[in-house]
Amino acid sequence: MNSSDEQRGGEPAGTAKGGRAAQLKHTGLRPGWTTGACATAATTAAYTALLTGEFPDPVTITLPKGQTPSFALAAEELTDVYAMAGVVKDAGDDPDVTHGALVRATVRRLPGGAGVVFRAGPGVGTVTRPGLPLPVGEPAVNPVPRRMMSEHVAEVAERYGGSGDVEITVSVDHGEEIARSTWNPRLGILGGLSILGTTGIVVPYSCSAWIDSIRRGVDVARAAGRTHVAGCTGSTSERTVVAEYGLVEDALLDMGDFAGAVLKYIRRHPVDRLTICGGFAKLSKLAAGHLDLHSGRSQVDKGLLAALARRGGADETLAAEVASANTGLAALQLCAAAGVPLGDLVATAARDEALTVLRGAPVAVDVICIDRAGTVVGRSTVA
Repeated sequence: MNSSDEQRGGEPAGTAKGGRAAQLKHTGLRPGWTTGACATAATTAAYTALLTGEFPDPVTITLPKGQTPSFALAAEELTDVYAMAGVVKDAGDDPDVTHGALVRATVRRLPGGAGVVFRAGPGVGTVTRPGLPLPVGEPAVNPVPRRMMSEHVAEVAERYGGSGDVEITVSVDHGEEIARSTWNPRLGILGGLSILGTTGIVVPYSCSAWIDSIRRGVDVARAAGRTHVAGCTGSTSERTVVAEYGLVEDALLDMGDFAGAVLKYIRRHPVDRLTICGGFAKLSKLAAGHLDLHSGRSQVDKGLLAALARRGGADETLAAEVASANTGLAALQLCAAAGVPLGDLVATAARDEALTVLRGAPVAVDVICIDRAGTVVGRSTVA
């Protein structure tokens, strides 16, 4: 892999003094690649070989934010019928269970007009329950990696005269065994891992380093005279608050899972207004009083969601369905179908918990809940 800062997966080198890029730089931790980025690289190499007879090695892809990393191939196979390429996942300094896993993509031609079809190979799971961003029966290849692979297939097809109609089978060596260390089995993703990632980059989390970077982010925002800052759980929520409020880079705090770190530091170093933005399920944990939102350290409280749904007008039948829902998203969908504003109720409860942690500090707070696509699914008023 290319060893430059940009190619390693961090934000492009620059002089930004605040925001996500500066926080990541401050931690001193090396970013890595998502399984989605690895699968995209493998797909690109395999389809290129299928059309040209040669595997590009290293193979270069373009990530959603414009970075262009290069990946060395760890496996390749070419026949008259299909091409397979494999990339070893490098998670950087993140303690990711998939670090070192071999991600393979096997590409076969399909008849004209078939488009891009995804299959789950060995070590990649299949969705068996509702409430996830994919329909039941689909391979657990999430929407952004699917889009990345499809876009790269189209680019390769245009370059080398292919139709772009292909079947992509993604597999991960020993993925079924690795998946036992994840939440996939509980979520009804059976048979292996999920192919994940919204930016292509694994942001490494050392608790102490990341919390320190949050504090530095608040200091930078205050020094720049920012009166409105946003604590975001990731890049999608960051885009949402920029679209909503037009906040500049040094007003954005990449809080990740560390909501408590943001609130406790701002309690001692106030700003006029704090917006907290993140995924519905993650912020439901804040609504339940959890200040560490990591999936390994806190879980969605379906009982709380049921209680909030009742507060919003749900009858006992719906409340029971919410309490037994497979995921927070499934609970949200059930309530939306019944006209119960569960997203707003969760956002309001999360805001109230944030105000409790702030202990009367002169900070106005609002909370925005989003889905995986960045669509706002709930919001509180400012208080």
